[in-house]
Amino acid sequence: MPLSERRALIDRGHADMSTAGQCRLLSIHRSGLYYQPCPENQENLAIMRLLDEQYFHAPFYGARRLTAWLKTQGYTVNAKRVRRLMMLVGWQT
Repeated sequence: MPLSERRALIDRGHADMSTAGQCRLLSIHRSGLYYQPCPENQENLAIMRLLDEQYFHAPFYGARRLTAWLKTQGYTVNAKRVRRLMMLVGWQT
């Protein structure tokens, strides 16, 4: 069961069992219960949109070639960032 589904099972106002006990039963850390992931910033969303469009033109491009292409489009990126965004978009070469 994914973490998000296990988080939904926890009742913070439960009378008999504490939040810590419920977390222990579901094998999740209490810090994971309260963690809210940060949304992607606007620049990353724009880059992911460009990556999505570029995938239809050249699905064989790798992270290095995409990094060079994004630099010609005016974005300051490195290959690690492009790889991470490719994973988020679901790009597979």
